[in-house]
Amino acid sequence: MPLPVPIHCAQLFFDGRCRLCAREMALLRKHKRPGLVLVDIHTLMNIDSSVRQQMLLELHMSLPDGRWLRGVDASVSAWSFTWFGFLLQPLRWKIFAPLVDRLYKHWAARRYCNLYGECSISK
Repeated sequence: MPLPVPIHCAQLFFDGRCRLCAREMALLRKHKRPGLVLVDIHTLMNIDSSVRQQMLLELHMSLPDGRWLRGVDASVSAWSFTWFGFLLQPLRWKIFAPLVDRLYKHWAARRYCNLYGECSISK
């Protein structure tokens, strides 16, 4: 997924029209250390509509080395830029991760459907 401008920091792309997402990003912005940039997807210009839809469906994080994280992986990684991010690490433990990922995908699809009225999303 190409970025509008290469950057040396991790970038977390979020849906600024989602109230819950915006509140979480405000909290993250307040506590994060340097090295993480928060990007409202609605501020991005010149991205393909299908790419925009996928980015709006779930969190995406671009890492400086070019790798991408999505969903819970992106969230946990973003919160690792705070002093209390270690508290979210159990969400990625093998025993919890499959259930957490399913719950997140279900929640994210419902959120997208409620906000944008498109409920037949290809995953």
